[in-house]
Formats: sequence, C-alpha cells, structure tokens
Amino acid sequence: MLSKRIIPCLDVRNGLLTKGIKFEGNVDIGDPVEAARTYYEQGADEIVFYDITASSDQRDIMIDVVRRVAETIFIPFSVGGGIRTVEDMRRVILAGAEKISVNSEAVQNPSIISEGATAFGSQCIVLGMDVKKVTPGAGIPSGYEIVIHGGRKYTGIDALWWAKEAERLGAGEICLNSIDADGTQDGYEIDLTYLISTSVHIPVIASGGAGKPEHLFDVLTDGRADAALIASMVHYKTYTISEIKTFLSRKGVKIRMQW
Repeated sequence: MLSKRIIPCLDVRNGLLTKGIKFEGNVDIGDPVEAARTYYEQGADEIVFYDITASSDQRDIMIDVVRRVAETIFIPFSVGGGIRTVEDMRRVILAGAEKISVNSEAVQNPSIISEGATAFGSQCIVLGMDVKKVTPGAGIPSGYEIVIHGGRKYTGIDALWWAKEAERLGAGEICLNSIDADGTQDGYEIDLTYLISTSVHIPVIASGGAGKPEHLFDVLTDGRADAALIASMVHYKTYTISEIKTFLSRKGVKIRMQW
C-alpha cells in the first residue's frame, strides 16, 4: 500500500498567501515563499500552489512567484490557475513545477487534459474539481455539481461524470475540493470523497475542511482518499505537519515519516 500524502495548499492572490471560507471573504495572511519553505522543512510530501484569481481575471499565472517557490522546496510541486494552453503548462514546468493543475479551463476545453497528458505524461496532469452539493436531478444525479472560476460559475456538470471523463481523457490525479467544507475547519466532505475515490482508478486528493488531525484520519480511511490537502490548520499555526503525521502514524495510517 502506498503511503498517504499530506499536502499543504498555498492559495495565492496578488502574490500573497490568502485564505477564505467557502471561497469568500479571503484574507491575505503572508508570503507564499516563506510558507512553502516552512512546510517543506516540517515534512510536507508535496506543495500545491493555486493562483486563485488568474482564471476569473483572464490573466496568466504569476510565474515569478511560482519560480521563487520552486527554488525553495525539494519535493513535488503542483501549480494551477490561469493555465489555458499546453504552452502555459510548459512555462510552469520550466519554472519548477512537477505537476500542472487544470480546473476551469479543463471544463471549458476538455482537450487540454489529453493534450497535456500527451505532451508531458498523465502523471503531470492534475484535474482540480471545485464541487458544490446540490439537489440531485436528471442532469446532476450524484447531487454534486462542478463550479468554476473560483466558485463563481455553476456549470450544470455532474461531478462524478466529470471525474470519470477526466480520467478517460488522461488526467493522472484528481484534487477534489468541497466548496461547502472549504475553510470551515469542520472536516472534509467524506461522502463526496468516497464517491469519487471509489469510482476512478487514479489518485484522489481530498480538499476542503481540515481543522484537526482527526479530520485527515477520517478522509484517508473512511473517505478512501490517497492524500489530504490542508491549509488553515497549518497557515494559522494550529498544528505543524510533523504533529499531524505523528498522529496519523500512531493511528495506523501509512505515512512517510522523516524525523
């Protein structure tokens, strides 16, 4: 069995680390480069970087910030936001990223998934999914809808269908974010995570809602996630990554320890 991964998430706006709740009320809280260095030193397995307004503002990702983060850490680094073409992907990889996350653009232009997988390999292409719980219906039988542009635009696309379609197109991993749980620190959306994790054959990263180590244990076991994204609980220094990993290891979760 592969080790479960703990992945801090850097949401970046105007070059600064920021955090909101349910994609609203974002507050700038620091320097993403310093945060990346701290989490790397604490034992993070990967780092995820999202330029959260690049797509909605129709601008390119802040490549200089990506480069400065990449120069600071020596673990896998996934980058998303404002990536619309294979050439955008190439620029980000050349700036130091190992993985490219596509979200809004993939919904609007699904071929970017297959084009990216062909150019760089499926292992480099991560599908970001921002998901909202809705009333199940004919168009969205799972009861989970894909929302794009930073939670601003509902698509009418069923999340379960989209996860399977993205896998077919060549995505190598899914980062599954619950908008309802995002920033609440009340726990991950376990039902959503289990639904997607057990329906595809590629790794699923659970995102949205982590507030204490028990939440990670629940989503990595009951939710069947391969990895857990964290933000508030480490950004606000409530826990360190080493403390989280020690808790999970003692609970029997296979975790990569390095101390």
